[in-house]
Amino acid sequence: MAGELQDSHGRGDAERNLPRIHPDGRKFGLAALGLSLLFALFAWETLAWPTAFLAIAIFAFFRDPERVVPQDDRVIVSPADGKVVAIAEMVPPAELVGDDGHGMGMADIPVTRVSIFLSLLDVHVNRTPVGGTVQRVVYIPGQFTNAELDKASEDNERQHILVERTDGIKVGFTQIAGLVARRIVSFVKPGDALGIGQRVGLIRFGSRVDVYLPAGTGSRVMLGQTVIAGETVIAEIGKQPLREGVSQ
Repeated sequence: MAGELQDSHGRGDAERNLPRIHPDGRKFGLAALGLSLLFALFAWETLAWPTAFLAIAIFAFFRDPERVVPQDDRVIVSPADGKVVAIAEMVPPAELVGDDGHGMGMADIPVTRVSIFLSLLDVHVNRTPVGGTVQRVVYIPGQFTNAELDKASEDNERQHILVERTDGIKVGFTQIAGLVARRIVSFVKPGDALGIGQRVGLIRFGSRVDVYLPAGTGSRVMLGQTVIAGETVIAEIGKQPLREGVSQ
């Protein structure tokens, strides 16, 4: 497809329809499946069936499908599967702005923030919204309130990631744990070179991702819109069709 590219694994359509399972999911899913087989061996059907369904649910939750990533170097893609629950003008978190001793972050001014809520049914592998070099990865312990609430951006366990493009433009995004999620898993570290849409982490069991767009760039998505990590274009650098608000 013109202007698009398979993600870093370069798999075809057949494997897009049969997504791989993230290693975390294989570990937990196989453990549940093993228990189910053990219970079945002893004819404990009241335990065998629930654990079998649990194994299926785990495999489904940790699915990690391939994505067709846009190759337009001016676009910013969604870092997560889910629903857009807020679009607002916000100053980025302190962890993403200013000089941290290793380089300058985003400017300490209001920019467009797009917030994406991931339900338990969504894919929970996150991807970088732009290609470039990872400048910062900052983990903050916190609470586990409803990730759909705006205060989750400041109160919940979260991880901030700052990526600088080759043209110097910086995009920050924050992985936020939710009511059920109790662990944010990172795949990247400062200095890593990333392609747009490359996998950067995983949030287990319900969560949210906030994206802080560059100054002068607005959202191309709408409240309530369903987005796909690595595929849905949420903004185009330098264009400002801002749509503000919080979903009801």
